[in-house]
Amino acid sequence: MPDMENVSAAEQKDAQKEPFNLKKELWEWAKAILFAAVIVFIVFRFIIQVVTVNGVSMEPTLEGGDRLIISNLFYTPAAGDIVVLSDETGLDEALIKRIIALPGQTVDINENGEVLVDGKVLSEPYIAERIDENHRGDMTYPLTVPEDSVFVMGDNRNHSTDSRDSQVGLVDEGEILGRVIFRLLPLSKIGPVD
Repeated sequence: MPDMENVSAAEQKDAQKEPFNLKKELWEWAKAILFAAVIVFIVFRFIIQVVTVNGVSMEPTLEGGDRLIISNLFYTPAAGDIVVLSDETGLDEALIKRIIALPGQTVDINENGEVLVDGKVLSEPYIAERIDENHRGDMTYPLTVPEDSVFVMGDNRNHSTDSRDSQVGLVDEGEILGRVIFRLLPLSKIGPVD
């Protein structure tokens, strides 16, 4: 025979439960979806962004159509980083380039098409080819990078408009949208980007 006290307690508990309220349930779901949307917006606006490579200026490292994740969270520019620059850099479009020199460093291009920073030839296994005479740009070398600026170049040196050209010139650090940290597509090349 069931215990009368337990049955009574169970009946009381059932009686205290609120009946199903569709309006309240929908409101709870709406709040949860809104909260999730705000979190996704914050992550994809302020922490990471997904960008698509357009053009050949970063070949062979990056190719047109590659999908990349960039981040500017706690980012400080460093030589060798691949970065995305805002469309305020002179060409009215976002650019993807590699940082070659930082504030206070001196950039030069020698007669062999090699890039020198502070008098030392850079080791650049990532470039497509050395700079030919017709692609030195219209800047005057040697050039010292001013405070709060960086000197950038595409890895495909003879097919890149970058800091060698006064249209882009030295890039203000505030124009760096973020550093490329990961390639999403194509799947055959998924992974970190150097």
